[in-house]
Amino acid sequence: MLKLYTYFRSSAAYRVRIALNLKNLAYEAIPVHLVKDGGEHLKEDYRRVNPAGAIPALADRDLTLSQSLAIMEYLDEAYPYPPLLPPDPAARARVRAIALDIACEIHPINNLRVLKYLTGQLGLSEEQKMAWYRHWVELGLAAVEARLAGHSATGRFCHGEHPTLADCCLVPQVFNARRFACRLDHVPTVVRIDAECRTLPAFAAAAPENQPDAE
Repeated sequence: MLKLYTYFRSSAAYRVRIALNLKNLAYEAIPVHLVKDGGEHLKEDYRRVNPAGAIPALADRDLTLSQSLAIMEYLDEAYPYPPLLPPDPAARARVRAIALDIACEIHPINNLRVLKYLTGQLGLSEEQKMAWYRHWVELGLAAVEARLAGHSATGRFCHGEHPTLADCCLVPQVFNARRFACRLDHVPTVVRIDAECRTLPAFAAAAPENQPDAE
């Protein structure tokens, strides 16, 4: 069985949970708490799983992978049905671009270690930290909205009528945006697609509140 090292609120782990569910792949969830005891992901035993100390990691037999996008692309190649990427090269590039807008442009500058650095080493207040967070999330989602709104390839989901890698990334980011009270009125297409995705069992089962380690 596949093993997923996960944390219920990790948006990167949330992406992979969605992908696993869309592909109907059974997996064992191994919770790694990002806050308790200074962060279990920073302990030596987890560093042996993922030297970067980041969540998620996926073990498939004797193979262990890190980085959510790499994991999802591996799943798409090793377990190809249903696909997370369309067959056409241009369409695949579009889906990857939307996913990367989220996973590389929004998420890295707003994840837990960055927020802790802002309030710790840099001494920002909680209000200043949240202003930082909301600024970059709202700006980043506006870029995603621009890719989606009015584009002929945008359908029920980010690309066409079936969920893709892009939707696996979009839903966790919108979850985080709502959690931290970000403005979403400027991204109606993003909001519509998020709502559509969350009607599917694969997305609902992956939601943070439905995880065994949810608090």
